[in-house]
Amino acid sequence: MNDLKNTNAAVTTVTHNRNEFDEKTENIYEAISITAKRAIQINSDIKKELLEKLEEFATYSDSLEEVFENKEQIEVSKFYEKLPKPHALAIQEWLEDKIYYRNTENDE
Repeated sequence: MNDLKNTNAAVTTVTHNRNEFDEKTENIYEAISITAKRAIQINSDIKKELLEKLEEFATYSDSLEEVFENKEQIEVSKFYEKLPKPHALAIQEWLEDKIYYRNTENDE
């Protein structure tokens, strides 16, 4: 997983130049499909990483009424809430040529 703290992906909505976005594939739908697949991968990685970190704070109890507030757990959750969305990270990777892709229809 890339270093999420040092990404320069947009946290808010950004308009991208369509010509710049699809110039590698010359097909806007293919470019969107590639970045969408990468966003799914990023989302999966982030979710896995978050669950692993939150598991460290897990406390198991027989009583359902007991609620434990852990300040460190809250900080971890806040960090992940403030991250750019997976699609923004994928678009940033795409525009920086960090996504490897190939068209299998062209392979012979």
